[in-house]
Amino acid sequence: MHTETTPEQAPKSLPDYTVGPRQRLVVEELGRAWQLNRTGDLEAIWENMSREEFGEDERMPYWAELWPASTLLCRWLARNKEAISGRICLDVGCGLGLTGIVGTWLGARVVGMDHQWPAVYFSRENAELNGVEQPMWVQMDWCAPAFKPRCFDFMWGGDIVYETRFYHPLTRLFREYLAPGGRIWLAEPKRSVSAPVWERLAGDGFNVRKLFTEPVPVEGYHVTVNLWEMTLPD
Repeated sequence: MHTETTPEQAPKSLPDYTVGPRQRLVVEELGRAWQLNRTGDLEAIWENMSREEFGEDERMPYWAELWPASTLLCRWLARNKEAISGRICLDVGCGLGLTGIVGTWLGARVVGMDHQWPAVYFSRENAELNGVEQPMWVQMDWCAPAFKPRCFDFMWGGDIVYETRFYHPLTRLFREYLAPGGRIWLAEPKRSVSAPVWERLAGDGFNVRKLFTEPVPVEGYHVTVNLWEMTLPD
């Protein structure tokens, strides 16, 4: 049977957030000012987000924000410079690229992954902006990763366990792609919605411990962020 697509049925083209004016963010950490570009019209992202863009999987444009958890992760990576140097590391949900860029600057061999193309685009732009060697940026869904099994010595992510539906895809990612003896670092704002996650992870066989809690300044106020470490049994 032949069907003809009418103008009403034709898919709408999505806005290209990688073109147009930029907004420059500056993050003062580790003795230098990290510069990060993002789209200059954040309101347009939300106003123009069509049903096609939102989709059944509810992919929100979180990539355009710089989350306090990323700042805390950068501090932790710097404290572990010797451990990550020369190691293959995965930045899960790279966003604007800050932690992937800092990890590479510290000597790690970083793969930065994000489901959304603008995140990958801006991450690459921001690595160049900061004069850091490019990590391997990949557009990839953590629900369907395509890496060699057990290939990452370290994995990290900032504010990525904020929704229950991400639990199973992320734990599969951790189990299948963390190298033996590897470590996972997750920075999360202190919030009640994610509190049960850590007990659940422990119940599912992960070794889980809270490393520390620190306040992170954000535009005139502070956000309390926890840093967690996870490993898998030998």
